[in-house]
Amino acid sequence: MNGLDALLAPEGQSLLAEVAQALPAADGELQLITRLRRHHPQELVAAALTQAKLRIRARSKFTHADRMYFTQAGLEQASSERMARHHAERYAPFDLVADLCTGIGGDLIGLADGRAAIAVDKDPVHAHMALLNAAANGVGERVTSVCADVRDVRLDDVGAVFVDPARRSSDRRFAAGTSEPSLDWCFALADRGVAMGIKAAPGLPTELVPAGWELEFVSEHRDLKESVLWSPALATTQRRATLLPERLTLVEQAGASLPVQAPGTFLLDPDPAVTRAGLVEELGQSLGDVWKVDERIAFLSADFAMDTPFGRTLRIEASAPWSLARLRETLRSLDIGTVDIRKRGSAVDVDEIQRKLKLTGGRAATVVLTRVSDQPWMMVCSDV
Repeated sequence: MNGLDALLAPEGQSLLAEVAQALPAADGELQLITRLRRHHPQELVAAALTQAKLRIRARSKFTHADRMYFTQAGLEQASSERMARHHAERYAPFDLVADLCTGIGGDLIGLADGRAAIAVDKDPVHAHMALLNAAANGVGERVTSVCADVRDVRLDDVGAVFVDPARRSSDRRFAAGTSEPSLDWCFALADRGVAMGIKAAPGLPTELVPAGWELEFVSEHRDLKESVLWSPALATTQRRATLLPERLTLVEQAGASLPVQAPGTFLLDPDPAVTRAGLVEELGQSLGDVWKVDERIAFLSADFAMDTPFGRTLRIEASAPWSLARLRETLRSLDIGTVDIRKRGSAVDVDEIQRKLKLTGGRAATVVLTRVSDQPWMMVCSDV
């Protein structure tokens, strides 16, 4: 009996409930383990404790995390419930979809909502967890679980596929663009007419995306989470930036361009999904009289407070060519005592600058170190 089977047995279920109730107690984990081992096998206690901790971590991703089952690797790679729902929207026209490399079934929760789904994973524990987690989220009756290598599964009757290839082994993370199965295998499957979405790392080299495919970058709360490649059958644009949980999207516009000039009164730091998608110009055009401060740097500037969920706006209190002495003098003149230093296109050592500033003022500020017209530059900013 493996660890998951042991947890699913009556003793394991009782122990899981006991651990979940006792884990937050103040008497400490060691005391809890000692007490539980008096009545349960050591391996079962360890499995229950690990599962309870993973469920706590998973609460930020899943509404029903306390009823679901996880491995550490499976939870780390799993799409959140919000992302799963977002992915699943593309498959609205399909009555059946295959979730390849399903892992613990994060995307399966969304894909099986309103349609039949085939969940495929070569890891028997993950294949079993995916089925259990589908049931925990009310879609278990629509799911068929298959334990097999996705490359060995016949998909003749399946018109749509979502695949989340492994991007790490047990001991290392693969290089960006490398996965198992490979992107080339995924592209070949799409070439056979299968409508496909491929989840990838946010650092995916964009040149790997074939012509006709859509590349979408997704962030949650300004934290860039993933890229998704949509085959021509599911693509609606070439590049897209999506913000969750707001479910807002920005798409590529042909011929989008912006002027380049010195910083104005306000600075806009675009959401990382916008930056990675290469849609800074599109964002600027949507805002009005906006410009870039450097041709190659993803900062926007304007003389009005740019109000957009696609970026954070700061008020520029001081702007000048970069100099540590000038920065120190400027911060003191503005009564700045605490700084958050952000850099883009700058080679300076932020930790070294923090040590050398030795500030004593009463205000907080954001220091932006970047380039303006290809010249090292600094801006002292405050929140709007």
